[in-house]
Parts: sequence; C-alpha cells; structure tokens
Amino acid sequence: MTTKFRDDAAAELAAVIKDGMTIAVGGFGLSGIPNRLITAVRDSKATNLTIVSNNMGVDGKGLGLLLENRQVSKVLASYVGENKLFAQQFLDGDLDVEFCPQGTLAERLRAGGVGIPAFFTPTGVGTPVAEGKEVMEFNGKPAILERGIFADIALVKAYQADTEGNLRYRMTSKNFNPLVAMSGRHTFAEAEHILDDYLDPSLVETPGIFVQTLVQADAVKDIEQRTVRSRQEA
Repeated sequence: MTTKFRDDAAAELAAVIKDGMTIAVGGFGLSGIPNRLITAVRDSKATNLTIVSNNMGVDGKGLGLLLENRQVSKVLASYVGENKLFAQQFLDGDLDVEFCPQGTLAERLRAGGVGIPAFFTPTGVGTPVAEGKEVMEFNGKPAILERGIFADIALVKAYQADTEGNLRYRMTSKNFNPLVAMSGRHTFAEAEHILDDYLDPSLVETPGIFVQTLVQADAVKDIEQRTVRSRQEA
C-alpha cells in the first residue's frame, strides 16, 4: 500500500505554492474547512492569490486569515456576507471580486475536475452576472457561457481517508469539498481520521486519483454563529 500521507503540511504546501496562483478551498461557512491547510497557506507568505471558495470565512477564522495577511488579490465566491474585512478591502479597491451563483460555482468546479472547459447555463441571464459573457439560445431560452475552474492548488477537509488519498466526507462538508478536490492540479487533503487499511470502496466520495498530498486535520472545529437558549433559573 503506497502512501500520500505527510507529517508536515506547511513544508509540503510551501514546496508547491507560488505567488499569483489560483487556490480552490472546500467548506461551507466554517463547516468542513481545511483549517490546517489554510494556516499553511498563510505561513507560506505567498501573495497575489486568487481564492475560489463558496465564501471567505469570517473575520479572524478560515480564509479570513489570508485576508488579514493581505495575501489575496482576487476572490471568486458565492457569498461573503460574514466577513467585515472582506467588505472593507473590496470597498477600498484592494480586492477584485467575482460573484458567482452557488449552483454555477459548484458546476464550474466540477467541470474543471472532469476537463470541461466551459458550459452554458440559464442561471444569471438578465442580471449583472451575465455582463460580458457570451449568450446563446437553447430551446428558445437564453443561456450564458460559464468557464470551468482549473485551480493550481485545491485544499479540502475530509472526515475519513486512507493513505492512498481516498476520501469520505461528513454532513455539510459534502457540499463543496468533493468538487474542489476534483478541480485542483495539486490537491491537498486533511482528514480527521486516517485509516491503516483501505477505505471501504462503497464509502469513497473522492477517489485517491484526485489527491496528491494527505495530512492529519487539526482537532479545532469553530462555530460560525453560536446560538443557545438562555439558562433557566432553578
């Protein structure tokens, strides 16, 4: 059994990352984000990065760390409303932002993963999303051209993995992590549980062929918005 497992996430990523790269990152809010790998990107000090992600985390957590460190020049995302620093950098003209409908973003990542350069979709027709994009009609309805995403590096978080890089996700982390993993020319995965034997093939959600480097995930799991009921007096 070969192994893609490595102990030092920072060293492995530093050997690959370069200024100006496009990095796709899995997760949904703070759920299922690859914390250890994001920290490794921060520590690499690479700059002028384009980040592709459903969102940009929150202030001081997740991809917010890269914004704080001024390493990001462009963001391609679906939703960014939880990050005040993101808004400030955008309004100051320090950050180029391309908004993409969530389903379109998912399909663009999948398309890149399977080698499809572009596709047409009716989503976004007649809105600012369609500005500057080619429009064609299919069955009498307009659709806009969207390009597949081919990331230089992909960062994902899995629940289980074997050392061949086969991955299994848990709950909400299934939303974007499998698609991000497909889109990267070099995919780094971190997993909570790394098995000594092969993962059951019927449970594999990302085949190891998409993964080049595997590391142990951090135990930290941040909660984006903590909501609790008031304590009842006895």
